[in-house]
Amino acid sequence: MNYDQLASQQSIDKTVAALAERNVEAVVVENRTEAMEKIKSFIPVGASVMNGSSRTLEEIGFIDYLKSGQHGWNNLHEAILAEQDKEKQALLRKQSVISDYYLGSVHALAETGEMVIASNTGSQLPHVVYTSPNVIFVVGIQKIAPTLSDALRRLEEYVVPLEDQRMMKAYNMHTNQSKTLIFRYEAPFNGRKIIMILVKEKLGF
Repeated sequence: MNYDQLASQQSIDKTVAALAERNVEAVVVENRTEAMEKIKSFIPVGASVMNGSSRTLEEIGFIDYLKSGQHGWNNLHEAILAEQDKEKQALLRKQSVISDYYLGSVHALAETGEMVIASNTGSQLPHVVYTSPNVIFVVGIQKIAPTLSDALRRLEEYVVPLEDQRMMKAYNMHTNQSKTLIFRYEAPFNGRKIIMILVKEKLGF
């Protein structure tokens, strides 16, 4: 299977409809520039922002923009990295799970609306599943798969090996698919807002 192939418009439309049924708002944009503009419009000045490690966020320019400080947001990730005391840094990391906004991506997305996210440490998962009231996913449409089974296959056959190569090159250590989240539905009574920006480009793995 060609995991880099961009999804068809029919596939995108089907996915958007399925996400809506799962209480996830999907926004479709043409390119990474439009994706960045959407993010800027969604997050108000003064909001606390946390992000996970994401090639997609790097590729659309979000990480550089966040580091620039030109946004007026409270960059929690920057505060964590700036803290030299290990105990204080660990405390900041724990406190960051209640950020106003969390941004990341998914490793695969089924046309039926389920999202698949894998993690070695699990550090980003609390934000995604419960603690952050606003979650924004940015997803290249090559990550759309026909079914949940196909989405899981994409993760295991394609994403994990590529991430393992990246980790070996960058840190001389292997990755591990320690925890895998299947995001099926957001309960309305939680009062959270989950937004998925679908970008008509290949982004990330």
